[in-house]
Amino acid sequence: MVRARSISVSTLLFLWLCCIDASVHEYNGESFISKGNAFVVHGGSEGLYSSIPNQNESSTSGISYIRFEKITFRRPKEATQSRLGLVQAIVFEVEDRETIGGSAYGGQRAVCCTPDLAKLDVCKQGEVIYRPSTRNPNWPQVFGVSFTEDNLVATLPPKSIEITETGMYNLYFIYCDPNLKGLVIEGKTIWKNPTGYLPGRMAPLMKFYGFMSLAFVMLGIFWFWQNARFWREVLQLQNCITLVIALGMFEMAFWYFDYAEFNETGIRPTGITVWAVTFGTVKRTVARVIILIVSMGFGVVRPTLGGLTSKVIMLGGTFFLASEVLELVENVGAVNDLSGKARLFLVLPVAILDAFFVIWIFTSLSATINKLQAKRMMAKLDIYRKFTNALAVAVIVSVGWICYELYFKANDLYNEWWQSAWSIPALWQILSFSLLCVICALWAPSQNSTRYAYLDDASEEFDKEDAHMLMRSSPLASSNNIRSSTEANLVHSNDGNLNGDLEEDKTE
Repeated sequence: MVRARSISVSTLLFLWLCCIDASVHEYNGESFISKGNAFVVHGGSEGLYSSIPNQNESSTSGISYIRFEKITFRRPKEATQSRLGLVQAIVFEVEDRETIGGSAYGGQRAVCCTPDLAKLDVCKQGEVIYRPSTRNPNWPQVFGVSFTEDNLVATLPPKSIEITETGMYNLYFIYCDPNLKGLVIEGKTIWKNPTGYLPGRMAPLMKFYGFMSLAFVMLGIFWFWQNARFWREVLQLQNCITLVIALGMFEMAFWYFDYAEFNETGIRPTGITVWAVTFGTVKRTVARVIILIVSMGFGVVRPTLGGLTSKVIMLGGTFFLASEVLELVENVGAVNDLSGKARLFLVLPVAILDAFFVIWIFTSLSATINKLQAKRMMAKLDIYRKFTNALAVAVIVSVGWICYELYFKANDLYNEWWQSAWSIPALWQILSFSLLCVICALWAPSQNSTRYAYLDDASEEFDKEDAHMLMRSSPLASSNNIRSSTEANLVHSNDGNLNGDLEEDKTE
């Protein structure tokens, strides 16, 4: 008795994850790759929602489908001796992957029908092995075209497959005859969801970036209003925060327009994608550098970074280059995941640099807080403690989300969880925005903004005012004692170590 079993398609799906370059998939002379006893070209893999019922029959809006247009196969002249010359297209939902392929008597698994299975009348030799789905007997969809006589070109008849059930659909072009070696494919397939051409896994991101654009606009209005009210008190640090907010506004807007254009035309706009990626990378780099220099106490307990400036710039520039390359490869031109080794090669440098940023930031924060405690600058110390707590929470959430992302990708080899995949990049954006809001709340421009700034030697007027306050508080003290107390304060003031303390006490 023949026992049909699941095969190679699982391996094929593992090797070809996620979507390819757009909902309009173009094939420009792509060659078939040998997989087991079959030769395959991966035609696409997308999450598709089912068609919306009760739509006007003359309209394609609300209809979900995969359409084949001008699909042609070209074989070399030496392949004209092929006995079969059959090329098949197979479309299946990822849950039906077990229905593709089989084996006889527990032998080696195969995609194409073997002579043993053909003798048992299970399948026809030279064709793909498949069984009807238990969920939908009309699936998987298998059809093809054969070369006739000495023709070098075979054209697949135009065909449109309506999607009636939501799922992750996969398309493969397969031939089984080794004599067709050198065959190439040309043409395109069009994948459409009920709401547009945007792939199902990416559709929620368009709305998400729309909301994020609105959130950045609201934050920008608040921040720019504060800057306008207290423009005389604005510090250099607050100007850097303004730059980060502006970069975030541009990034969210470009991502929204990128997905909107993709949804409308079916082809991802390269120019908009590059701008979105670049603005996002610049924003992340500037944000990390600003957090680092603030953690070092720049402009608060020290006027310059001294010899560390070049190291900070070098770290920021390296992070920008590594992140830019990773984001460009992941988003521009192609939407599919990279293979494991290639992705690891690009992600690893970014992860190492991020870890270096975190270590340097918390080390610097510890040193700055100790310095503020030693100088008893309580107002600044309170700000830095709140800032440290916010960073600690962000790091803890980040580590937890990284663990979840690893779990998600390790257990979703065939993209069965595609409907929730959008939440992974969305959470990173939300976390980044939340931390930016905390920073804006802590360092918002106000009439007392200068209390955050680094101060030089205290002025003579301040020392005199402090002396008068001592006189009022001790009316029984002799004039000699008062003079000696005032002189002692002036000596300490000239030393420069208690400058910040006097200014902090005065402000508080």
